[in-house]
Amino acid sequence: MKKIMTAILCLIGTGLFAQSTTDPRLKGLDTLVKRILKDWYAPGVSIAVVEKNKVVYAGGFGFRDLEKKLPVTGNTLFAIGSCTKAFTASLLGMLEKEGKLDLDKPATLYLPELGFHNEYLNNHVTLRDMMTHRTGLPRHDMSWYGSSASRMELLKRIKYQEPSKELRQSFQYNNFMFLAQGMVAEKLTGISWEQNIRERILQPLEMSTTNFSVKDMEKSADRSPAFTVKKDSIISVIPYRNIDAIGPAGSINSSANDMAKWLITWINGGKYKGKEIIPAGYVSQAISQQMALDGGGLPPALHPDIHMEAYGLGWFLSSYRGHYRVEHGGGIDGFITSTGFFPTDSIGIFVVSSNGNVTALVRNYIADRMLKLPNRNWNQLQLDARAKGRAAAAATKKTNSDSLLRKPNAKALHAKADYAGKYENPGYGTATVKLERDTLWLDYNSGGKQTSYLEHYHFDVYKVRDMENPDDNATRIKFNTNYGGEIESFDVALEQGVKEIVFRREAPAMEISKAELQKYLGEYQLPGILAKVYLRGENTLMLLVPGQPDYELIPVKKDLFKIKALEGFNIQFDLNDKGEVTSMNAIQPNGVFKAPKK
Repeated sequence: MKKIMTAILCLIGTGLFAQSTTDPRLKGLDTLVKRILKDWYAPGVSIAVVEKNKVVYAGGFGFRDLEKKLPVTGNTLFAIGSCTKAFTASLLGMLEKEGKLDLDKPATLYLPELGFHNEYLNNHVTLRDMMTHRTGLPRHDMSWYGSSASRMELLKRIKYQEPSKELRQSFQYNNFMFLAQGMVAEKLTGISWEQNIRERILQPLEMSTTNFSVKDMEKSADRSPAFTVKKDSIISVIPYRNIDAIGPAGSINSSANDMAKWLITWINGGKYKGKEIIPAGYVSQAISQQMALDGGGLPPALHPDIHMEAYGLGWFLSSYRGHYRVEHGGGIDGFITSTGFFPTDSIGIFVVSSNGNVTALVRNYIADRMLKLPNRNWNQLQLDARAKGRAAAAATKKTNSDSLLRKPNAKALHAKADYAGKYENPGYGTATVKLERDTLWLDYNSGGKQTSYLEHYHFDVYKVRDMENPDDNATRIKFNTNYGGEIESFDVALEQGVKEIVFRREAPAMEISKAELQKYLGEYQLPGILAKVYLRGENTLMLLVPGQPDYELIPVKKDLFKIKALEGFNIQFDLNDKGEVTSMNAIQPNGVFKAPKK
């Protein structure tokens, strides 16, 4: 369902603006970065390099605005994505030092609104578990990405999101857990996550350009959009993605000059200009192994000197060519960021690109220079990998497995209009299917801002298509029919390792007056049981079956009601020629049971 929107076509120029460097270890960096930007059709990149208490370099290469040829500067704002997580985790470290929380106590103790899929998780998931991605929940990113839901609405979805592992069994990255951490801080302090970060981190570190929302970023004259590449030469601007609701996991926007101060603080054990900002005890925990990554101990064949991946608190840990590296990446709609440092070498590197392919290349080149390591042609290695990947993709496309699954000439089992409606899943939000211009369109969580069209695949299965980026292996959704022959839900695979996500169709709103409802009232004789239909309040029809809770009946069609609390159960009333109700039919998965009216 994810879709990238594009606009403003430009060609990348060959004369890329660059800011000079003075440190001899970075001699020739401008030439090197120009080559990388050109090879990967990237508009611009921003860089900060620090050593101990000193900024070695903070500036940019290329353009933040291709059309106007405006250069990237040290103050150019970029979205840093998940590099935000270290800020959020640090906030909890501060609160722990103040005695307001314990990282090893259940998170629900501090945030009762937080609920997990089962009571065991409710009682045992700690803040540390959430900080280290070991709760057992996979990403479930499609629940928040592109959603118009509020922060609290997203938090409440966690309860309905299925785990794929046991608690503390495996590392599984999860943005929702950092959203929840931010809300823990809000609960304990009485002020927003944004205000906490601003007052406790940004202001003491003099990070004056950093903000928390693309709405604020758009107000700055010195900011970069994100870009996507088409056909190895066409650069398209990607609209900013507003992720304020899940902000504690990734909404910070910052610049090279500001991020240099953040890195200096970490290199100096949490101190900035001699004053402790982040508690030293927390810093030690954050940059030490808290959770091993699956397979993280095996050196890769291509780069055996980069290995031993683990996770601290808001940071990834690894061995980079014999040097201990603490680093975190960030990515959101085109922007790719790397923020990292080498604690034993007192060197920090921040790199962010408006087109992500270049970030890791530039980072590695700078690390090799600053650490005086043997040269490795990272750019050529990646260019070779790209060529191999394209060849493999082309071969795969020729034997696309998706077409092998399709049943040819298998027509849809329903008319197109029958699929239209509003579908909901408590852990994933709302999907609306509309019929327009003889085409089915899907709007998932966007409130009408982003739609994809549904292409018939076979029977009641449809592909979710993006007209800009057609994909043979596009997401498929399978509509399900109830015993009455009506569409009641659809299934879609949105997360690996868990069952398909089921979106249940909401009964269309239907207004019935109190006078109309009166005719259904009375007693109905089921086999061995006398049921009663009565009114609650002015216009709510209720069904009472002895020994069971009272059921609310929702009108869906003329004389047809859905039992609100029972999926797949309906009540159909029979009328005679005079319009009088003569019987009630209980339509259930195991049959239809007629109950004459007494």
